[in-house]
Amino acid sequence: MTSEQPIPSGVDKSRPSVARVYDYMLGGKDNFAIDREVAVRALKITPDGPAAAQANRAFLRRVVRYLVADVGIRQFIDVGSGLPTQGNVHEIAARHAPDVRVIYVDIDPMVLAHGRALLDNATTATVIQADVKRPQDILGHPDVVARIDFTRPVGLLLFGILHHLADDEDPAAVAATLRAPLAPGSHLALSHFRDPGDEHPIASAKARAIERIFNQTLGTGRWRTQDEILAFFGDTELLDPGLVPLAEWRPDPGEKRPDQSDTYHTFVGGLSRLTG
Repeated sequence: MTSEQPIPSGVDKSRPSVARVYDYMLGGKDNFAIDREVAVRALKITPDGPAAAQANRAFLRRVVRYLVADVGIRQFIDVGSGLPTQGNVHEIAARHAPDVRVIYVDIDPMVLAHGRALLDNATTATVIQADVKRPQDILGHPDVVARIDFTRPVGLLLFGILHHLADDEDPAAVAATLRAPLAPGSHLALSHFRDPGDEHPIASAKARAIERIFNQTLGTGRWRTQDEILAFFGDTELLDPGLVPLAEWRPDPGEKRPDQSDTYHTFVGGLSRLTG
């Protein structure tokens, strides 16, 4: 952020923030020196970190477009939405259907301030402050209760959020709680840091090194195995092509694919359908 910009209430610029580190990786300006220090340490190990962040946004765009244009989803809950950037969920959705309702959820006060400014005149989207570790607070939030019809299909988006829950915070239970009220025909999309293990041993070693950095600086970050991530989908039906590196999830025709670097193999995503 520039020195002229006011700092939103509740923001601690002396401590790094997941949302602001991610903003830096995306080339944004809503971050502080402490956030950039964390990012730079990670980038020394995997210099293509920004490409991974961009791949995550591209995956989000393809998922939302598919759910709105092809499936007919008209309401979304985006948990861990992060700082507003080009191609937000409501903007992507509006290109295909102007009536799509979106609830953005984040705990970071800067996300809340910037999100409210962005959505000041929006009628179909809003942002709420809530902690993913307390999923019932999300489901019971007045804005969610008022705007989301749980008798109809919902798009639940968990992009880059469950890997910021430690094992003892039970991310599988968090995902299950958020899935529980969803009607058949709802969809769950998630992306997550992956440790590819023996399949890509160099990438695995780098994943563990960055995991240490994230936990030393942010206090959070888990690169999980393929099977551990698959468990977050519960008994939903995982759609083709499954849980794959982000660029491999239904790329657009002619879309330039990133090089298969170490980061390529350590950030994966998938989409599933609730069948009843």
